[in-house]
Amino acid sequence: MKRDVDLPDTIPVFPLPGALLLPRARLPLHIFEPRYLQMLDDTLKTEHRLIGMIQSRDVPGSTEKRLHSIGCAGRLTAFSETEDGRYMITLAGMSRFRVVEEVDGFTPYRRCRVDWSGFSRDLGSVERDENFDRRPFLDMLKRYFEDRNLSTDWDSLKEAEEELLINSLSMLCPFPPEDKQALLEAPSLSTRRETLVTLIEFALRGGLGEDVMQ
Repeated sequence: MKRDVDLPDTIPVFPLPGALLLPRARLPLHIFEPRYLQMLDDTLKTEHRLIGMIQSRDVPGSTEKRLHSIGCAGRLTAFSETEDGRYMITLAGMSRFRVVEEVDGFTPYRRCRVDWSGFSRDLGSVERDENFDRRPFLDMLKRYFEDRNLSTDWDSLKEAEEELLINSLSMLCPFPPEDKQALLEAPSLSTRRETLVTLIEFALRGGLGEDVMQ
């Protein structure tokens, strides 16, 4: 598919453990660290207004955080400033990317040269999951939410399109960062749904998990 937007070769990246952004989804963020306030100011001056959300991982024997190879860029679509100088922003997921290399420079935040090839589906229309069976999926989800003492609007989940449902749950469910990365890297919506089911079933069998929603 031909790109209908001019995606830049270099973007700022925001390594936020556990925060997942997916194409065509929206991620609200609270920005307060000085380096990310600077990133926000600089992003507002660009034509594309893109910020790359990406997971980081520990480097054994070092305090350095290494970036995963794949992240997802979101377009800054809304922001409001609080009285004490913080920002509430919303990123609209545009496309995943692959990190080519980090860019050295004078900014206090990290920037990367990125490659958008291989993710043309992200810029297309809403994905369908032809094998999605909603009723057993929601039954399993209800058990998971009860086990984790989570609440949701079940009527909305029953009516939501499968992409919105699967991607929203992938972003919101309290999985560890490495599991969030697996959901991000899923090549299709059906693969993401299968990964999501596996993670929920693992949690219900007593696997590790967190007790709060992000």
